[in-house]
Amino acid sequence: MKKNDKNTLWWLAAGAGALVAARAAVRELNAYDFSGKVVLITGGARGLGLVMARQLAKEGARLVLCSRDVEQLENARMELAGTGADVLVQKCDVTKKDEVEAFITNVTNEFGPIDVVINNAGIIQVGPVTEMTEVDFEEAINTYYWAPIYTTMAVLPSMRARGGGRILNVASIGGKIGVPHLVPYSAGKFAMVGLSEGLRAELMQYNITVTTATPGLIQSGSPRNAIVKGQHKQEYALFKIMDSNPLTSMSAEATAKKILNGLRYGDAEVTTTLPAKFGSMLHKLSPGLMTGILGLANSILPGEGGIGKTRAKGYESESKLSESALTETTQQAAVKNNEL
Repeated sequence: MKKNDKNTLWWLAAGAGALVAARAAVRELNAYDFSGKVVLITGGARGLGLVMARQLAKEGARLVLCSRDVEQLENARMELAGTGADVLVQKCDVTKKDEVEAFITNVTNEFGPIDVVINNAGIIQVGPVTEMTEVDFEEAINTYYWAPIYTTMAVLPSMRARGGGRILNVASIGGKIGVPHLVPYSAGKFAMVGLSEGLRAELMQYNITVTTATPGLIQSGSPRNAIVKGQHKQEYALFKIMDSNPLTSMSAEATAKKILNGLRYGDAEVTTTLPAKFGSMLHKLSPGLMTGILGLANSILPGEGGIGKTRAKGYESESKLSESALTETTQQAAVKNNEL
């Protein structure tokens, strides 16, 4: 290579490095400061919601958590308050519009206007689609579509009046790729992703930034509270093993950090785990190929039968395999993250 060519390559590399550094600096300057901000987290009493609350508490956010479980809310409140966090908890079923509106009014009166909304409340049904009922689909749509609508529409007038705000919708890679044996969940998450992307486009005119999170599997301990159908012990064991495997999942702490950074910097979308990123890329390139691969995966999943359409919780579906060393990570996370 000639000397002039080497010099050209050096200057190109230096220029590219300077450009990356400049973009990083601008990004950092525009980072959202959570200190002193009122942050509402739905489903914040356990799992990923609680982990995000812990991290936001360290940044000085004023936390508002809601859940349908009073005991879990109180556990979360005591833990966070014990670290010095300013925290308010209230029981609320976010799939019910009247409860959400009353909740938002109470928070505004006690804590002040809400600066950040994190729509995190979740439900998941595991099993063959032939064992699912209309109720399963209704619950998923109510949780992942109507609930974010209720919370967003309730805080939107205040955010507009104050000239800005942040909204984080915690969807899933299952909202980008239809996952077998998680069809109601995926359908609900697809609706959430579409809602979130539309909101981002419309609300940016009011300086309200909407971020969509599409994480892969999270080691939060949540499988215990999943609804399992069909051959429920086999379904649950497989789900729990995948959730514990570091090759297919990510810790709740790392996931929360990545998602909150996406919210902090105003990113449009945040995806976690290599399998989720690869699956999303492949689905964009060839949806047919991706669904074909998932069809092959479905052929080796547990079939119909077992308890059929009857519901069992994850903790009611334990077996020697689901309580083995293969699932130790998820079991430890369940204890740590208030999932028991």
